[in-house]
Amino acid sequence: MSQVRKRGEQIRQFILENVEKYPSDVATLAAQEFSISRQAINKHIQHLVEQKALVVTGSTRNRKYQLHPQAQWIKVYDLNSNLAEDIVWNSDIRPLINDLPDNVRDIWVYGFTEMFNNAIDHSSGQTIIVQLERTAIDTQIIILDNGEGIFKKIQRELYLHDERHAVLELAKGKLTTDPERHTGQGIFFTSRMFDEFAILSGSVYFSHQFSKAEDWILEEGDFQSGTTVSMKLNNNISRTSKQVFDGFSSGDDYAFTKTVVPVRLAQYGNEKLVSRSQAKRLLAGVDKFKVVVFDFAGVDAVGQAFADEVFRVFKRQHPEMQLVRLNATQEVEQMIRRAESTDT
Repeated sequence: MSQVRKRGEQIRQFILENVEKYPSDVATLAAQEFSISRQAINKHIQHLVEQKALVVTGSTRNRKYQLHPQAQWIKVYDLNSNLAEDIVWNSDIRPLINDLPDNVRDIWVYGFTEMFNNAIDHSSGQTIIVQLERTAIDTQIIILDNGEGIFKKIQRELYLHDERHAVLELAKGKLTTDPERHTGQGIFFTSRMFDEFAILSGSVYFSHQFSKAEDWILEEGDFQSGTTVSMKLNNNISRTSKQVFDGFSSGDDYAFTKTVVPVRLAQYGNEKLVSRSQAKRLLAGVDKFKVVVFDFAGVDAVGQAFADEVFRVFKRQHPEMQLVRLNATQEVEQMIRRAESTDT
């Protein structure tokens, strides 16, 4: 491949990767990135429009670009029929992404079948709607059911205080309301394989992005009935599902023995993490793991009782476990060390 052709492909790839974030300014951004004129960049953009990789809207001054959908598909499934996630995958979804790299398809088959099966087994609804949209850069699948709602169901069946508590339990990785048929790992690993993963149910929105360590919760103003799961993945990523699984195993048995607990999810609204009851909320179920990483991203400070319950009381009760803290501020670290020193 000639250097000119290679550079042209690099420019067009840069435009495609940045157009969603900068729909009005992507030409200026690309011109600065590659130190060439806007006129030269516009030729590349026109080439992408002709290839139906980009869509242009607006007049010259208000021109905006966006990725052109290469595939748009939607189907409604009756939950009263004998649905099976593998059959739906092979008959409907796989043909739409069959040309993607093997590692990308592997992630999609895991994520789609896990989330579709959850809707079949747990939603108690009547229908599932699946939407797929594919562009030159990525693919997104949305699965919607009209059932009870995942967070409300977990809250009810596990007698939790709040729907947001259900999100914290899901984030740990081994939560299931049906242990005979499910391990509780599906949502945890799916959320960590995809570039973007989100669940909207009731008034709670849970999201995880691959490029960010933390999970987060947003309380919506409007109530969303049922459950909506959204998954988005770049069409040419290099990571594999095995790499994600291996990242949460410890030792030589390759079992799911390590988890990352986003501490911020244990606090509701503007409350501070100060009490032992909040600490016990955070610690519920983590004794199923050998290694627990407490991610303090987004937590500015914790109280003495909270730190003592986690890093002295719980640690003394479970000496076989390894407790690790991550992204702790200086104030949080000082409080943890104070709790640990009390036990020496």
